[in-house]
Amino acid sequence: MAQAAAQELGLGHSGFYKLYSQYLRACACGQAQTWSPGVSGGDHQPVWPVTAEDLLKKLLAAKPPASYSSCASELHRRLDFKTDRASVRRWALTHNLAPDTRYKAPPKPVKRWQARDLGALWQYDASPHAWLPDNPDKQALLDLLDDATRYNTGARLYPAETLLAHLDFPPRTFQAHGLPLALYVDFHSFFFTHTPDAFTQLGAALHCYGIALRYALTPQAKGKIERRHDYWQKRLPPLLAADRMLELEGANRLLDQLLPHVNQHEIHRELGTTPHAAWQQALTDKRSVLRPAPACPWWPFVWSQQNRIRVGDDGKVPVGAHRQVIDAPPRSTVIRCLRPDGDIYYLRQPPKPNTKPIVLLHCPVC
Repeated sequence: MAQAAAQELGLGHSGFYKLYSQYLRACACGQAQTWSPGVSGGDHQPVWPVTAEDLLKKLLAAKPPASYSSCASELHRRLDFKTDRASVRRWALTHNLAPDTRYKAPPKPVKRWQARDLGALWQYDASPHAWLPDNPDKQALLDLLDDATRYNTGARLYPAETLLAHLDFPPRTFQAHGLPLALYVDFHSFFFTHTPDAFTQLGAALHCYGIALRYALTPQAKGKIERRHDYWQKRLPPLLAADRMLELEGANRLLDQLLPHVNQHEIHRELGTTPHAAWQQALTDKRSVLRPAPACPWWPFVWSQQNRIRVGDDGKVPVGAHRQVIDAPPRSTVIRCLRPDGDIYYLRQPPKPNTKPIVLLHCPVC
């Protein structure tokens, strides 16, 4: 009889007996004539807009599929529709769009010290990965993360990890956010030289503006930037695949949109707040050692690939497949600066404090 009553009321077995208990309690209190059932939990989920469902279908159908947290973030960023990953997961299961993900053992945490001040240490690393859809080649993502606030100060994709890429990316970020005191890096040849008290070209450029290099002995020691790589590897390829962005230019435009959203709206699991809020709190507490990027005339030449070139007896220097006349004596030595944008400059001397660059020849990229 109880089963029939539950079926007639549209309740489950436990729901029926819960309602029956409330009725008996009312009878015991002499309120049987006035008792009425309360409002059930029911389905109070709001109806999702069609645009949100269409976006979820596209993101979850991408190869690889976007994660639930990524989908929730994109709903907020693109449509200003706020929901959480659990709601996205329920929606995906209901519509048979849940991606088939294999079980992964939870990573073992590696605890490491944390910088106190904003700008005291920025973790810096490159992540080679097949970022672009339908392209098996690996591209390089260069990434910078403030150690104290987890603020992702910069991220940019390049065709490969080269010296010119490293000379292009950091100054972009420094001009946007300021100069940190140090970068936390690995022992890659771009950063480390076995010669004592010597610098690589990138190290010399950083040293010129008072930025030191600190070296991580293991990948686990720079776990913050490694986890950020994992974050981008799970989020960026599905978004690029869903929107059919096949070129680096479009991918970098998307990164420029994702970075502020991630910093300002996504709560970091270790901090319990957004990186932007942590950044602002550090400024409020006067825990910032960031310095503004200087208006230095040497700036474009410091961040360039430099080589010493000897002027030929004909008074010319090589420029690509040709030779061009330069305003310097034959057999003298000049400095060739190859900029990341392809421009070539010839200078009388290398960067030197308290002097100004003397440009002997400028060969803009064609």
